[in-house]
Amino acid sequence: MQSTSTIQTNSTMDKLQKFELMNKIVRELEDLQNSQNALIEKIGKIEVDNMNGLNDSFLEKNLGEMHGKVADNVDAVTNIFTYFEQKRDEYGDKNRSAIEALEAQAAAEAANE
Repeated sequence: MQSTSTIQTNSTMDKLQKFELMNKIVRELEDLQNSQNALIEKIGKIEVDNMNGLNDSFLEKNLGEMHGKVADNVDAVTNIFTYFEQKRDEYGDKNRSAIEALEAQAAAEAANE
């Protein structure tokens, strides 16, 4: 039978692991957001180049549609990022003492190696 301290340690460790995973997802969402913004910028540059000399109607039509779709994706990613960042922050605040204790323990163990 597991002791109460072992069960509590496992539960606390799960909190740290969950928080670290949430941080990883926030970083990935931020990267996705940056990638979407870079796509918007590149499409815009091609649109400007087309307007400044080619005036190709096919490019104009299709790039405009693509711009709109990517802009919708930017909005979706931004909404997801904002939601999940807030959720991660709330989780971190709620479990701050357990997370800080485990981070300190991990740092001490790493220093002793």
